[in-house]
Amino acid sequence: MLNIKETIIVEGKFDKERVRRVCSAPIICTDGFEIFRSKRMVETIRNLAETTGIIVLTDSDRAGFKIRGHIKTCVGGRGIVKHAYIPSLSGKEKRKDKPGKEGLLGVEGMDDEVLLEVIKKVATPKDAAPERILTKAEMYADGITGKDGSLEKRREILAKMKLPLRLSPGAMAEIINKAGLYDEYKNALKSEAEKDDK
Repeated sequence: MLNIKETIIVEGKFDKERVRRVCSAPIICTDGFEIFRSKRMVETIRNLAETTGIIVLTDSDRAGFKIRGHIKTCVGGRGIVKHAYIPSLSGKEKRKDKPGKEGLLGVEGMDDEVLLEVIKKVATPKDAAPERILTKAEMYADGITGKDGSLEKRREILAKMKLPLRLSPGAMAEIINKAGLYDEYKNALKSEAEKDDK
């Protein structure tokens, strides 16, 4: 059983039951296209993206991709949104009389091993060490923003990290946090301080 930090977003209750067999995580159903009508559901998903992070696991048909796109748009750049993709396999679920419109198996029709593998590719294990997040307060303390010489210092650090020199403090923090570059940022700061000491 995979134990992960993120909340998994699926289309329906049968998908939810299927994923529960292989993964220990909160699971939210969009109830198909209900997500397009429910502001409360969208707000819940937005909040989860900002707290636990979310993994979107929908069917590989047109409807599944439409739901994915809607979630991505609704969440915007806030929080963490990851996408797990099941393979496009022909077939039908056991509980159904006939295949879906596109003739593809959905999440509920996937083997345990397949589901486990697609979730593992993007999930963060629950016992993983938390990633450090660069805050505005820390950037101020580091002299990257709000002080005399902050612009020059920020550009020196950006150059060491091979990032665009024109990044604002907010954009710099966003890139560092989303790309997991906190340690690289701290190493660049240390290297710059050592250079100044010489």
